[in-house]
Amino acid sequence: MSTTNQVQASGRGRSLPSSYRFGPFVLDTLQHALLKEGKPVALTPKTYDTLLVLVQNRGRVLSKDELMNALWPDSFVEEANLTQQVSMIRKALGDSSGDPRYIHTVPGRGYRFTSEVEDWTQEKANSEAAVSAEGIRNSDLFERTGLERESSAKKQKAFLRWVGPRGQKVTQSLTFKATAAGVLFLAFLAIGRSFYSRSSTPPLSLIAPRTLAILPLQNLKQDPENDFLGFSLADAVITKLDYVNYLTTRPSAAVEKYRNQVIDIPKVAGDLNVDTLLIGSFVRDRDDLRITYQLVDGKSQKILGRGTIDLKYDKLLRVQDTVALQIVKDLELNLSPAEAERIKPEAPVNALAYEYFLRGVDLHSQHRFPLAIKMLEKSTEIDANYAPAWAYLGASYTSDAAFEFGGREQYRRAQAAYERALTLQPSQLEAEIFLANNLVDTGKVEQAVLLLRDALKTNPNHSDLHWELGYAYRFAGMLTESVAECETARRIDPQVKANGSMLNAYLYLGQYDNFLGSLPDVNDSSFLLFYRGFGEFHKKDLERAAEDFQRAYETDPSLYAMVGEALRDSIAHRTADGLEILHRAEQKITQRGVGDPEGVYKIAQAYSVLGDKVAALRVLRRSVDGGFFSYPYLENDPLLTSLHGDPEFNEILSLARQRYEAFRAKFF
Repeated sequence: MSTTNQVQASGRGRSLPSSYRFGPFVLDTLQHALLKEGKPVALTPKTYDTLLVLVQNRGRVLSKDELMNALWPDSFVEEANLTQQVSMIRKALGDSSGDPRYIHTVPGRGYRFTSEVEDWTQEKANSEAAVSAEGIRNSDLFERTGLERESSAKKQKAFLRWVGPRGQKVTQSLTFKATAAGVLFLAFLAIGRSFYSRSSTPPLSLIAPRTLAILPLQNLKQDPENDFLGFSLADAVITKLDYVNYLTTRPSAAVEKYRNQVIDIPKVAGDLNVDTLLIGSFVRDRDDLRITYQLVDGKSQKILGRGTIDLKYDKLLRVQDTVALQIVKDLELNLSPAEAERIKPEAPVNALAYEYFLRGVDLHSQHRFPLAIKMLEKSTEIDANYAPAWAYLGASYTSDAAFEFGGREQYRRAQAAYERALTLQPSQLEAEIFLANNLVDTGKVEQAVLLLRDALKTNPNHSDLHWELGYAYRFAGMLTESVAECETARRIDPQVKANGSMLNAYLYLGQYDNFLGSLPDVNDSSFLLFYRGFGEFHKKDLERAAEDFQRAYETDPSLYAMVGEALRDSIAHRTADGLEILHRAEQKITQRGVGDPEGVYKIAQAYSVLGDKVAALRVLRRSVDGGFFSYPYLENDPLLTSLHGDPEFNEILSLARQRYEAFRAKFF
């Protein structure tokens, strides 16, 4: 027998001990879990396999070739993958290469597990103590009784009658190769087996909505060319689940910061305020893609499911469809007919078009809007029938128009893209939300409110819909109502605060501490740095305001940052410098037809602070005409004090009041 064949690999053979104990750790082979003092330690599936091979061959030096052949028997991978796995094991065990307690590196040869290990059989473990309710339930993950296996087929049939034919089948295998759609469905079957007991599920009315965070997949090869897959594939599943009212899934913006991070499960679950996490990783080798996943209950810290799936790269679309369906099935969510229809597998999409779509989504999340536009335009050129690509293309156009001085042409393109998306897929939520935002920014606030209220009739628990409605109310001067909608959004999803949003209505009501408290704790966003400085400016904390305005402008000299820089000049009594910046900003928005009347309003405020009344009134009228008619704010805005009493100001105020009162009469 060759040396390589002597290496024991994860899950092989029937005589394996049920667990291995070393130091404060237990490596549970039934649950595929590492426990420390009874609590799970987060490991990716491949990291678990690597640790198991080392423990099973303890005391013996395993060469890198042996380990790689055991762990990746059918794939060519680089040595860096093994190095990374060992590094992640050391981090999980609190070990180090400089002072190793568990894993010793043998220079030029390989690795050796050196800690004393005690093998435990299932019988010995059972005699020690019963597994507590808070521990990991051995019978509920992958080992099913004959009765359970028999009843599972009946339950699958009932599910298929409920949400429509799916054509997938069930298996207990966790590592396999099959057709792409079958592979993904089979691998994710194990997800969430322990969410609820099949025989004791309470009535639906008693089930609180479950909260789920789908974290970006980690790129194990760490090749920048494929990094986009980690975020965009997770985003695709999140988007798919937006239509399920009894599941609150954290939006992509809330989980983006966990790209390629080692996940501390209890901390992340607490930070995101969720009870369930889905974490995973991927490796791409030319046309082959391997995805591993792990589903964890954030409250009990139980590992609920794990597996490895292999598929061809051109079958990426099946990820979002299969995973979304499987999560719904495992959580036993009671779908309405409309919800069931919306999460069915989508029509085939050209593989290259879908890749461009995923790249565009990733770039959009990084606020790299011009590049996102290029990717999404390419996607729609190749396949013009994929509605989500049109929706995100419209969102990128809108963002480019608002933040990059893209102007009226980009707003026009955005409107056309949203309309195309909704023609292809009526009531497509992303397109409706993006379109509503675009309507507000282009002065069509009343249309946006009608659209959002209609969407909320069928999606009452969608936080983004409530947030956008609060955004529209703010423009219309319904400030108390705006706060109520935004707070509703935050009750549904506390992570709305982390999405780069701020509750401006608090600022307009003069509640500056509440406004600053609504800001995400982000230090690298020009937009958020400006708003932090803006709140501090209102509180007369001028030193801090000046610091944040400066950082915002240095980070990205966008429209809002230019306003902040002008206000910083006012603090330093550099009036001429501040006015010069505002003139440049005004010239840009005039030439390019920038909408965003709220942003234009802030230019008027800065002009007023710097003492240029003529310019302030000129820009203020443009803002009100453009759709920012927040009359209660205009009437009491402390930054417009220098304009009070001017006949033109009174005229502009009267125009805002007329539209505000008409809006209030129509909608309230």
